[in-house]
Amino acid sequence: MSETILVTGGAGYIGSHTVRMLASQGRKIVVLDNLVYGHELAIIDPQVELVVGEVGDAELVRELFKKHSFDAVVHFAAYTYVGESVTDPLKYYQNNTAAPIVLLQVMQEFGCKSFVFSSTCATYGVPEVVPITEANPQNPINPYGRSKLMVEWILQDCGHAWGLRYACLRYFNASGCSPDGRIGEDHNPETHLIPRVMMAVTGEIEKVEVFGTDYDTPDGTCIRDYIHVEDLADAHGRALDHLMKGGNPVKCNLGTGVGVSVKEIIAAVEEVTGKTVPVTFGPRRPGDPGMLVADPTHAKEVLGWVAQRKDIRDMVRSAWAWMTSERQGRYPENTRGR
Repeated sequence: MSETILVTGGAGYIGSHTVRMLASQGRKIVVLDNLVYGHELAIIDPQVELVVGEVGDAELVRELFKKHSFDAVVHFAAYTYVGESVTDPLKYYQNNTAAPIVLLQVMQEFGCKSFVFSSTCATYGVPEVVPITEANPQNPINPYGRSKLMVEWILQDCGHAWGLRYACLRYFNASGCSPDGRIGEDHNPETHLIPRVMMAVTGEIEKVEVFGTDYDTPDGTCIRDYIHVEDLADAHGRALDHLMKGGNPVKCNLGTGVGVSVKEIIAAVEEVTGKTVPVTFGPRRPGDPGMLVADPTHAKEVLGWVAQRKDIRDMVRSAWAWMTSERQGRYPENTRGR
């Protein structure tokens, strides 16, 4: 392949796995990341160019387009902490909604018409029906979800106005790490359940707190759809191929279609690690739906994509291998080869 692709936020968790996969396919990749939450050393392919800067910096983005003549953009760059979005909504609307407008303006200026967008199941809010299809009403209950939904609306309007081809990929719960252990999940603060359960095992945190045991689920705890990060990367590659071949805009869920409860996650970690997880049980958090599970049928129909890793223990094993490696949950200092 000879396409040149701009990947914003490509030094983050999902972005870095996708960058690695796209580069392995022979694409020329340029990453734009402000490194607020991303990690330079997560870009392990020496052929990938990393530019440190803001998506909302019009002059920087314009210079990159002049230099590289991008064929497409894959947009990950966003803030993703739901609680923070409630206390500081303007931060989220500026970074997650306003900054992509700048990116799209430059794309229009340079005639670049393929855009893969990292969206989220948070755009649905509390679903009316589970499993969730794309026909479910989008009624987000926090600024994070609203900031993402606004971009979906903007993309739709740009499609009508100037022929932008776009893919809105609505993730469920990203999990796992690369099979070879070279890149993984490294957030600060860490809010995702699987790594937090493992951090309780390693002693990095004292315990993991379970919020709510009285949901209308088999064991009383929340159920979520956990999707391996490598499957997410594959979906981005397929969406990019779809758009580059002139495919119509697409909006689809990315999940396994399999629900796993909080207690089942804890049990899987105990099975994989052979250690007891210190746990405390607390009340529900406001706004937490009891069950969020995807119906991924549309992604199969349009992109030919099906999650390959559906056993939660496999996701836990890959994450545990990362957590217990030399990196101790942090990116190594010598992997980029520079």
